[in-house]
Amino acid sequence: MDYQWYPGHMTKARRMMQENIRLIDLLIELTDARAPLSGRNPDIGTLANGKSRIVLLNKADLADESQNQAWSEYFRREGCLVQCINARTRDSLRSVRALIEEACREKTERDKKKGIVGRPVRAMVAGIPNVGKSTFINSFAGKGVAKTGNKPGVTKGKQWIRLPGNVELLDTPGILWPKFEDREIGIRLALIGSIRDEITDDADLAVWLIRWLEKEYPGSLQARYGIGETGSAPADGAAEGGESTGSAPAGSVPAGSEPTDSALRVLSEIARVRACLKSGGEYDCDRAATLLIDDLRSGRLGRVTLEKCPEA
Repeated sequence: MDYQWYPGHMTKARRMMQENIRLIDLLIELTDARAPLSGRNPDIGTLANGKSRIVLLNKADLADESQNQAWSEYFRREGCLVQCINARTRDSLRSVRALIEEACREKTERDKKKGIVGRPVRAMVAGIPNVGKSTFINSFAGKGVAKTGNKPGVTKGKQWIRLPGNVELLDTPGILWPKFEDREIGIRLALIGSIRDEITDDADLAVWLIRWLEKEYPGSLQARYGIGETGSAPADGAAEGGESTGSAPAGSVPAGSEPTDSALRVLSEIARVRACLKSGGEYDCDRAATLLIDDLRSGRLGRVTLEKCPEA
């Protein structure tokens, strides 16, 4: 299934950003550390061409630490200042102000030579939906000045926010781009919650995720759900948080059938050990898929990055 999501308000938001880009000195772009490249809107880079750039890898506490380091180096080689952050904790934001000062040093020096003192640094905070822009602004400001929510599309319009230390931030709505050329970009963005859940297929996403985890993070599914590599569960019962349903065959189809796809077998076993059942005793793989995705988003599967740095 291809995932594309570009509602009308994003066209309006892009136009607004284009109109305001001339007012700023700096672009602060947030991307999700679990999908750093997939989560960068190419339109934002085009709009901010010629402006100083800071890339903040948000939710870095949920991402693979080795990949955080690799992606940080990748963006530095592209000429960006980079910082891994968890926007919910102010401690991880302490160095961001220093990055802002570094990014705008030339502008500040030019102002001094012209006798301009005290002009604020104006920065646009941009990124895709649900990447944590408003949470970052609130933590950075030390107060709730921007509306937040754990779903895409909360911020609808622009908002200038004055911070101590002569900095003004422009909060902007999260915007995607009209078409993802690579199907896996849409899958990654759906898994991290940047595409509305109502238009996605959790079972389809879960199958992709299972295959990724088995390849890149072997043992993570077993650690969380107590199942074997190919979806076989321990004979003596279920993993934490669920109950064994006895010796009924695993499957997302009527009882007595077993999926031939290994990822579907794993999903069926997750349904079994977490007692995700439909009426009649059939395993509810859709519910198990939602559970798996929730565990990814919350970090209960461990620190997972959904795309590897190409130069790692």
